[in-house]
Amino acid sequence: MDILTLIDKRASLWEETKTFLDSHTDKDGKLSAEDAATYDRMEADLVDLSKNIERYEKRAQIDAQMASPTSQPILTIPKNSTGIKTGRASAEYKQAALTAIRTNFRQVNDYLQEGTDALGGYLVPDEWDSKLIDTIGEENIMRTLGTTITTSGEHKINIAGAKPTAAWVDEGEALTFSDTTFSQITLDAHKLHAGVKVTNELLYDNAFDLETYIVDQFGKAIANAEEDAFLTGNGANKPTGLFTMAASDTSTVVTTSGTSIAADDIINLVYKLKRPYRKNAIFIMNDAVIAAIRKLKDNNQAFIWQPSYTAGEPDRLLGYPVYTSAYAPAIAAGAAVVAFGDMSYYYIADRGTRSFKELRELFMPNDMTGFLMIERVDGKLVLPEAVRVLKIKS
Repeated sequence: MDILTLIDKRASLWEETKTFLDSHTDKDGKLSAEDAATYDRMEADLVDLSKNIERYEKRAQIDAQMASPTSQPILTIPKNSTGIKTGRASAEYKQAALTAIRTNFRQVNDYLQEGTDALGGYLVPDEWDSKLIDTIGEENIMRTLGTTITTSGEHKINIAGAKPTAAWVDEGEALTFSDTTFSQITLDAHKLHAGVKVTNELLYDNAFDLETYIVDQFGKAIANAEEDAFLTGNGANKPTGLFTMAASDTSTVVTTSGTSIAADDIINLVYKLKRPYRKNAIFIMNDAVIAAIRKLKDNNQAFIWQPSYTAGEPDRLLGYPVYTSAYAPAIAAGAAVVAFGDMSYYYIADRGTRSFKELRELFMPNDMTGFLMIERVDGKLVLPEAVRVLKIKS
């Protein structure tokens, strides 16, 4: 029976009981023996109803307890709706990982089961992963300028080749049909690693900020290796570099001199790029090339270089931003030394998550512990016509 029905029945019975008592009490406040027996029965029914209602209320409480979850799920999302970090983002996982490193993995906490892989490695805590990405972003301009995607296998990008063309035709003449073709760029995954050896004395020194040291060192090493490959990689077990793919295109600009760059060479480079790509175009070159270009003047003896007067803003050349990288090619005969174009067409494909492993046995004779970080990544200029390069005359 519904508990609300019982409550309504008890309320009605209580009203009937009060009415009966008021109507059957004589002037001396007494009930006859028969009326007293009737009232006692009504009062007993009221008490029984109250007890029954209590039973139903208690049953509802037990049902609610039995229906509630017995445990909380482990989440790997850094932030949930409550604002409490769980899983690999939790402070407990971060501290457990740091403790495991400092003790040569002799103290492995249950929290680390979140990141255990089949080879005995542990995923970097989410907080560490974020710091690593931040470090790479500051050191690696191509991760800022290019398009970064995450892949789980070979990633194929369709590229339009020959496009339809229109032609005028006289009335009654045969119509012509052109072929439309498509090509594909495949982004795979190349393994990149960084490793360091640390003395066990350093691991045991709790006063040393070991976490920041390891993350910074790995971040800088991986960033430098990525930057080199993203710009000049040959595609053999590494990404294919921006300069490598752009220089292979026939639409390159060659300097008039084999030893220097002229102002006219830069102008020719800008207008060798198709107009739609110039809207978001930027220059990339190394510091030595910038030093040479900053000395160039136009016919009015005005420097073509435009220094930035705003903090954080890049300098400009012919109105376009200039970015510098130590891994851009140096001035040499036949070398492509300046890239100009829309760098968002350079795709960086990250395969999975970076892993972090401890190597204890390998360096045991030296009383040291090794740490290894591995990532899989590829990079390609998916549309070569979006970038043009300036080559030094051979």
